[in-house]
Amino acid sequence: MSHHAPFMPTGTVYGTLLNFRAEVEALAPQMTQPPYKAPPKAPVLYVKTANTWSPHGGAITVPAGVPEVEIGASIGMVIGAEGDVEGFVLMNDLSIPHASFFRPPVKFKCVDGFLGIGPVLRDTQEVADPANFRAEVRINGALKQSIDFSQLVRPAQQLLAEVGDFMTLAHGDVLMLGCDAGRPLARAGDRIDISAPGFETLSNTLVKEAA
Repeated sequence: MSHHAPFMPTGTVYGTLLNFRAEVEALAPQMTQPPYKAPPKAPVLYVKTANTWSPHGGAITVPAGVPEVEIGASIGMVIGAEGDVEGFVLMNDLSIPHASFFRPPVKFKCVDGFLGIGPVLRDTQEVADPANFRAEVRINGALKQSIDFSQLVRPAQQLLAEVGDFMTLAHGDVLMLGCDAGRPLARAGDRIDISAPGFETLSNTLVKEAA
């Protein structure tokens, strides 16, 4: 079914903001306010630096003084040698809850360990259409969010093409499809499972920062 187990990125990992319709609708009133005064015309990206990467099954440390973290279930497109999509992988894009959406602050998004990475890369040849992806988030076994990737503002190939208009993605880079609105919150001690048909489940446990 899959290959490259256990999978870890070899390039840069990029997150995508505002790529689910429900998220755009919820934030629409803010987009017309200063300083931007209009919705973004191109994809809004941010980097999940290498210090954030956590393998499947690993413990993720919640910094002292942070009561809850936001779970951002997503699927990443792994870029192949020809600039195409080599495969797809589940991702848990954690962040400290914050208000900014145009320019997410690094201190809230790039905390050590704050990107859970699925155990296995799913070959793109197995995927008829990424719009058919469905994912579920469970905390301690309880279903907290269901995600329908047919609700993307920019479907996978459109997102890849529009990002390619202003930057070159290298072999091994990962471009996340985005995170839907209604992202659940979790705290130290919780187990997070992100699953999707055709993918191996991504699981991580949150732990308290050592005193």
